[in-house]
Amino acid sequence: MSLSPTRRRGAAAALAAALLVTLAACGGDDGDKDSAARKTELTVLAASSLTDVFTTAGAAYEKDHPGTEVTFSFAGSQELAAQVGQGAPADALVTADTRTMDGLKPETGTPVVIAKNRLVIVTGEGNPEKVAGLADLADPSLKVVLAAPGVPVGRYAGQVLDAQKIEVRPVSQEPNVRAVLSKVELGEADAGLVYRTDAATVADKVDAIEIPDAQNAIASYPAATLKSSENSGAAAAFVSWLSSPEAQKILRDAGFQKP
Repeated sequence: MSLSPTRRRGAAAALAAALLVTLAACGGDDGDKDSAARKTELTVLAASSLTDVFTTAGAAYEKDHPGTEVTFSFAGSQELAAQVGQGAPADALVTADTRTMDGLKPETGTPVVIAKNRLVIVTGEGNPEKVAGLADLADPSLKVVLAAPGVPVGRYAGQVLDAQKIEVRPVSQEPNVRAVLSKVELGEADAGLVYRTDAATVADKVDAIEIPDAQNAIASYPAATLKSSENSGAAAAFVSWLSSPEAQKILRDAGFQKP
């Protein structure tokens, strides 16, 4: 049965309207895909002692930069350096010492120090062994744990103890500062040397004994972009942001010192 001219025109109009709806829907999907495609994912390699503060900083950065997602990989600085040397895909690096960063000059942009830190003696809650200062760590009956010499905090600890001519025989040497803290927190060691900011993260489970400035060491935290980054502009923006008032306040609130 053939349609009348009027009905044919109506059917054509209906078909055209349906096509327009379909095209609009497809256009919306493409827009969503384009939006997702524009999202930048940054991977930042960061020293273990930055675990808590960078989790907070990352959330703040993502809030201010809705098109960017920041993922952190935390480890001892020496482990991070090894990852960079092996070509691990990442965009920026933050270490707990300038020595490690300086050893990666061919792989990084110009580093900038974003914060500083210092050591404390950490003991079990209530300081059951009554540790009063560095000299007490030489007591052979005291189970002391330190980070390995190749780890920044272990190197700082060695510098501090050597300067005071204090010989310590650690029961273990750990791969990062969080491992040292964990040993003391779990009661597997009586005392250890960690950064002040790490001790503060479990202040209800350990005691921190301050080390006088004249006997202490200052840790510097440099940040730099990685030349292998596929998001060099976004990586540079994040590294720059770490020196901003907002980021510096987050670091100060966590107990880090000014750069």
